[in-house]
Amino acid sequence: MSTPAITIPPVVYQPSNPEERSPTSSRAGSTIIGTPSVKSETSSVLEKLPWDGYLEEDIPDKTQGKVMRDLRHLVFTIYHRLFGIVFITNMAILIALLVYGVNSQRLGLITVANVFVAILMRQDYIVNAFFFVFTSVPTSWPLWFRLLMARVYHLGGIHSGAAVSGTMWLAALAGQGTKELARGEEISVATVVITWIILTFLVGIIIFAYPDLRSKSHDTFERIHRFMGWTATALVWAQVISLTNDWKGDASLGYALVHSAPMWLMFIITGSLLLPWARLRKVPVRAVVLSDHAVRLFVNNKVFGFHPRPVPGSFSRVSLDPLNEWHAFANVPVPGTDEFSLVVSQAATGPKSSFATHRRDLLQRHACGGCSAGQHHVPPCPLRCDGKRIGPIAPCLFEKRQPSRLLWTGANIVKTFGTDLVDAVKEADPDACIYDTRATWSSDMVKLTYKMVKDFDAEAVVIISNEPLTKKVVYGMMSRGIPAFGAIWDS
Repeated sequence: MSTPAITIPPVVYQPSNPEERSPTSSRAGSTIIGTPSVKSETSSVLEKLPWDGYLEEDIPDKTQGKVMRDLRHLVFTIYHRLFGIVFITNMAILIALLVYGVNSQRLGLITVANVFVAILMRQDYIVNAFFFVFTSVPTSWPLWFRLLMARVYHLGGIHSGAAVSGTMWLAALAGQGTKELARGEEISVATVVITWIILTFLVGIIIFAYPDLRSKSHDTFERIHRFMGWTATALVWAQVISLTNDWKGDASLGYALVHSAPMWLMFIITGSLLLPWARLRKVPVRAVVLSDHAVRLFVNNKVFGFHPRPVPGSFSRVSLDPLNEWHAFANVPVPGTDEFSLVVSQAATGPKSSFATHRRDLLQRHACGGCSAGQHHVPPCPLRCDGKRIGPIAPCLFEKRQPSRLLWTGANIVKTFGTDLVDAVKEADPDACIYDTRATWSSDMVKLTYKMVKDFDAEAVVIISNEPLTKKVVYGMMSRGIPAFGAIWDS
């Protein structure tokens, strides 16, 4: 069957600088912006675009058998491996202790230790420390090691593994405490009751943290995670004091608490939870509505008299109602100024209009690293994003730290994001390909991404898109032996 002819619409973008205006072309040094073309009578009047004919090009077969590659790239991801290491190690220790005998005091210590690890692996400064160390690897080091370090964003597996393990230890503590209480041993009724209440809260948090349920009701998940977590933390304080009192023997309670490891862990846990709120700042913003689908928030605040410059690949959490909802957006620097910006779109959050109409200030928390931060030590690296997710990619282009190539796909990109942002992207990457998807067309993003990787002779590729497409393209690349990085939705 022959391919039907498609009338190619006119070029959809012209740079705001008149001197830069030129027809859509694939010449070196000119941004490629246009619609997908097919072989037809109309295509002969256009210069060939980089993606023309990509559907007809061969793509390598996937390596290994389906079962093995699914196990490797879907089941045993680094996130799942870290989760498994933490969880299996804890369960092995728990089984051994239950077999050889353990008391409620020892179980309480291990429970608090797991909660300690789970909370610290979500602490902003700890996360940033990991990102700083892992992304500081020199590009002269072996590629396999740099690729491993670039997956630092999978460290959430330690958080999840410790949280689930801590809940299992707490269940064992509740059962052991109930048994000791029935035997008339040291433990008190108050300790057992508090333990069962905490267990109920933690099980509720884990249920609502399940990826499918969390994605459907993210705001509900946040509120449950926050308020149940705070309540559980307060109850753990009571549990630690009560359990220490049960096992203090002839010593005074004060002396026993000073020499109690769980008590000192609780001080660090509480400080870790309070620190982000102590750093909460009301920052002035300037909102520019780009379209019905996007708004750009410009931030120009000072901390101790200095303008903070978020590192490329990082994101900021902002809110209008800090007790109920927070939204994370990539920090996009504004070249030539002290400002940075946040691109807010309906792809990232529903209440875009509330950010657009709130033009004075926002509450902001400390910036954290994201998955695109690892791009720095795998040059050269194509960066592939869809229309409304340019935020995490743009800072890496603006920094120009490593050679990279942008593939930006979407409908009406210039109309959605405005010429200022598109011009800044064009200046940072003159050979960027901005692929307009308005026309009727058949797409294969795995093939298109592979063509970019091959043409750019890249070591790896970063994909920022919606969940289904990100997983599809990452799997399509990884299963063919091409390192690929994309956001994960497990944690």
